[in-house]
Amino acid sequence: MEEPWDFEFLSRIADSCLSFLSEFVDDWLANDMRVSIFKILLSWLIFSLIAIHFAWKVYGNTVNDMYYRQGTGQNGGTPDTAAHTSGWEGKAGDGPKIHRD
Repeated sequence: MEEPWDFEFLSRIADSCLSFLSEFVDDWLANDMRVSIFKILLSWLIFSLIAIHFAWKVYGNTVNDMYYRQGTGQNGGTPDTAAHTSGWEGKAGDGPKIHRD
């Protein structure tokens, strides 16, 4: 049976989250190069994700139609039964093939 989480454990987690957030806010408000680079990279990531989202909304059906198999059959263009390929399989009288130098 699971033991209930004690209050001390939860208060440690809350204190560590608050201290992390306060340090993050202090760093965010500071005007040093590290924070500026972080802000630029974060804004580039958000911009890229929004651009990908809108591009997929506009061109998603076109891309999906390009790779969708047309025709009749099991999965679009594939036949219902697999073709017999004798290239990999030996004939009835052949034994297993081995590699020779």
